[in-house]
Amino acid sequence: MPKVLLTTTIDSLGRVGEVVDVAGGFARNYLFPRRLAVEPTPHNVARFSQSKAVQQAEAEAEERRTHAIKLRDALADLTLVFVRKAHDDDRLYGSVRADEIVARVAEELGERLDPARLALERPIDTLGPHTVTVNLHKDVTAGLRIRVDKEGQQEG
Repeated sequence: MPKVLLTTTIDSLGRVGEVVDVAGGFARNYLFPRRLAVEPTPHNVARFSQSKAVQQAEAEAEERRTHAIKLRDALADLTLVFVRKAHDDDRLYGSVRADEIVARVAEELGERLDPARLALERPIDTLGPHTVTVNLHKDVTAGLRIRVDKEGQQEG
């Protein structure tokens, strides 16, 4: 596995200025052509270790982490309620999908989440309470409470 020096922070690999191991084809076909990484020659390593880009990237990463922590706290206080038609055995006719959850979070908090950040293996298809894990940052996750009520049940 060849080593590369990252010129851009890539969440799944590392930060600017880090030397990481990657597959040869990934480096050759993706990282190098897009100038996301360079070969870790002594000159390149020295250049990026002293670079302002490293400091700026670290500041941006910390800012994103701080924002993720604030969002985690806001999501902890939130319970989303969805009303759906359901069979007698509490299975839904439709389901609650990730894009609906993201849209509701945007309505409630004004925050646009990426549906891929929801740890939802399959859409919610039963009545009752559910908890969905939201990956907000590399090391920040939140548990989002969701309750699915039967249509006509809450008015009674």
